[in-house]
Amino acid sequence: MAKKEVVVQIKLQAPGGQATPAPPVGPALGQHGVNIGQFVKQFNDQTKSLNGMIVPIVITVYNDKTFTFVVKSPPAAVLLKEKAGVAKGSGVPNKEKVGKVTMADCREIAERKMVDLNAHDLDQATRIIMGTARSMGIEVV
Repeated sequence: MAKKEVVVQIKLQAPGGQATPAPPVGPALGQHGVNIGQFVKQFNDQTKSLNGMIVPIVITVYNDKTFTFVVKSPPAAVLLKEKAGVAKGSGVPNKEKVGKVTMADCREIAERKMVDLNAHDLDQATRIIMGTARSMGIEVV
């Protein structure tokens, strides 16, 4: 069997378990000739446990119009907003704080995101998450 040639890699963010053929998924895949319905079904089956949480996906499209995809962990900002119970981060994070998370929350998020973070150990990953919280106006207590 001949090796499939990669045509393009598409990076998207979609709600886990609730993706539809509407933008951003449909147009991004349609222009490369991928079966959108097939992708949406497979993606929703694989991410139904995430229940609407935004997750990054990397879709690899091959020259025969087939595809594979990898679902990454949700962005740290989304996880922090969920833990702090806020709708969005602060517009002026150095002056206006919108919520609080504990060190344990940051560590838990770091454990979940460890494979996607550029850190060698859990302490460094926790510091990355704390920095994200700080830049969103969420206090770490």
